[in-house]
Amino acid sequence: MADREKESGWGFATRAIHAGQEPDPVTGAVMPPIYQTSTYVQSAVGEHKGYEYARTHNKTRAALEACVASLEGVDHGIAFASGTAAIHAILTLLQAGDEIVAGENLYGGTHRLFEQVLSRFGLVFRYVDARDEAAVAAAMSPTTKMLYVETPSNPLMRLTDLSAMGRLAKRAGCLFVVDNTFMTPYLQQPFEHGADLVVHSTTKFLNGHSDMVGGIVLARDAELAGRLRFLQNSVGAVPGPLDCWLALRGLKTLPLRMDRTEATARRLAALLASHPRVAAVHYPGLPDHPQRDLAERQMRGFGGIISLELADGAVARRFLKALEVFQLAESLGGVESLCSHPGEMTHAAVPAAERERMGLPDRLVRLSVGIEDANDLETDLEQALASLG
Repeated sequence: MADREKESGWGFATRAIHAGQEPDPVTGAVMPPIYQTSTYVQSAVGEHKGYEYARTHNKTRAALEACVASLEGVDHGIAFASGTAAIHAILTLLQAGDEIVAGENLYGGTHRLFEQVLSRFGLVFRYVDARDEAAVAAAMSPTTKMLYVETPSNPLMRLTDLSAMGRLAKRAGCLFVVDNTFMTPYLQQPFEHGADLVVHSTTKFLNGHSDMVGGIVLARDAELAGRLRFLQNSVGAVPGPLDCWLALRGLKTLPLRMDRTEATARRLAALLASHPRVAAVHYPGLPDHPQRDLAERQMRGFGGIISLELADGAVARRFLKALEVFQLAESLGGVESLCSHPGEMTHAAVPAAERERMGLPDRLVRLSVGIEDANDLETDLEQALASLG
């Protein structure tokens, strides 16, 4: 592995390509090998080369963990089989009776995990508008052990003031966890604002090619990372070596892809915001976004996710059906542009009344902007809107 002190002096793009990796010492191969093995030979009982069993250690996985950790500016990365598995591991640091204050606008799979799985084991969840520092502070109690936020949130692109939340968590003596999937470490660095743990779905922008599923947790504190590694090994929800290799491959172009997707997203958001058939656009890069100043303070770009509202649910479905370049599918963050209906797709597990209360109406559409020609994406949106009559 490259020397950590040496890596710290490298720029982001250099670390995205080289951090945690070195040419294969046997062949000189530039890309790390895929260590497709379940176990490792030991020279004698208890004598091995640092690898005993692949659930516990895999060198391809270790390279991915080291690379993403370097990009987030910390020493520890712990990879999992999915983003949801990574979030599950974080929550199992807690115990029955512990309380979690969470942003109310969360990815539907996270809400499902919290309410339909983990609440049955005695964890207590309180949901609050994470844009409101006072509301978050009021929701916290002596039993609050974790503050959990997504910023920007999925799918309304609401922002949370990370520095303010970091101060609240520190005063309360609780863990501060940030889902940084939408922004990636290229556009946002939550550890600089007091985060204790950062989680990503590596499936999304980090991999960027829609050909694997994975998740990762990053930690600054060695003791906290050790507890997560214990859970990683004990529960066993680890990614396979091929998935890790694919994510490493994707990381090498992360800065290029994020620059391209954001530039196009800003252009498309402006188009949508000026269109008479669009009732509202949720994108922090728009000049009139209510949290534009916060976005400029804590992010170095606005990302590639846009949500928009049309007249009603029926119009939203017609719009999605009319799109040709944007493909109707779950997920986001790939090189291809995707569109979805959060109410019936990514957030279907959230009860309808709760979706409406959180501001997730049936008329809402989410776009994940890829790296296709911006003119083609613009034309696609225009023809789909024109088809609405």
